[in-house]
Amino acid sequence: AISVVVVGALLAATTGVVGATVVTMGIIALPVMLRHHYDPRLACGTIAASGTLGQIIPPSIILVLLGDVIGVPVGQLFAGAFVPGLLLVVAFIVFILIYALRNPESAPPVPADSDTYLFRKMASSLFPPLILIMAVLGSIFFGIASPTESAAVGALGAALLATLKKRLTLKKIRLAAEETTRLTSMVFMILIGATAFGLVFRGLGGDHLVADLFHGLPGGEWGFLILAMLLIFVLGFFLDFLEITFIVVPILAPIAQSMGIDLLWFAVLIAMNLQTSFLTPPFGFSLFYLKAVAPPEIRIQQIYRGILPFILLQLGVLALIIAFPGITTWLPGLMSD
Repeated sequence: AISVVVVGALLAATTGVVGATVVTMGIIALPVMLRHHYDPRLACGTIAASGTLGQIIPPSIILVLLGDVIGVPVGQLFAGAFVPGLLLVVAFIVFILIYALRNPESAPPVPADSDTYLFRKMASSLFPPLILIMAVLGSIFFGIASPTESAAVGALGAALLATLKKRLTLKKIRLAAEETTRLTSMVFMILIGATAFGLVFRGLGGDHLVADLFHGLPGGEWGFLILAMLLIFVLGFFLDFLEITFIVVPILAPIAQSMGIDLLWFAVLIAMNLQTSFLTPPFGFSLFYLKAVAPPEIRIQQIYRGILPFILLQLGVLALIIAFPGITTWLPGLMSD
């Protein structure tokens, strides 16, 4: 199970996409864990939660979108989310260790050959793209290139890797272009709708009404943070992260700025909160990605029950970041110095 978390973190740094990570781990790791008599709830919860690490560990689509919406440089946002992402990985590993020690029958040791097989299979697939990702992120972190320029270099590097492995074909290029067009079109349609909503909302004075509501809360900025995080968490049960990012965040960000809240810290808090939305039923995408590739005997109720401890862990790390903002701001400050 710990291997799954580590590999999930590596996949997160490689893809930044929840679906790809969950499906990959579900196909490779879940059968091995079930074959060695792991508790299905622990196995499913570990895979589903590890798959969401791509939303907080750079490069993350959520971080890129939040950087644009809130007005924070994406490079600083990547640096600010790096330590919280590692904390989440550590929290998952510690929980699994404690669970295995208290319930050894639910998490029996996997033979070394199976563990080695998982690592070998993942390492052979991940090492070249991981080097590429480190180069792309390093160029952003150290100010060598902008995120857009680094993305272009990353795309070119990925094409070269596929060429070296003799897997690049015209059909795959066409499929990649079509998928990119669909995704970009979907995001732009949501952005157009969100912009229209925002114009009407501000035109009717809704932004001032919401600002007055939050400014009137007891506790000042802490009251605002608690209510804002609670609002995003509840909305995550029913809305996709794109809708929350383009509709809700533009309303909350100016209020946070007017209260003197560090927008970099605020953006990372939102990203961590939105990551949880991939695990919360009834519309947690990670849960359904896993169910689609899980064996027939795995019921959705087992996945729901298995994911609950990991949701609590994510909320715990979120509370830790709220209590200690330096966890987020330390690395960006170090890089700027």
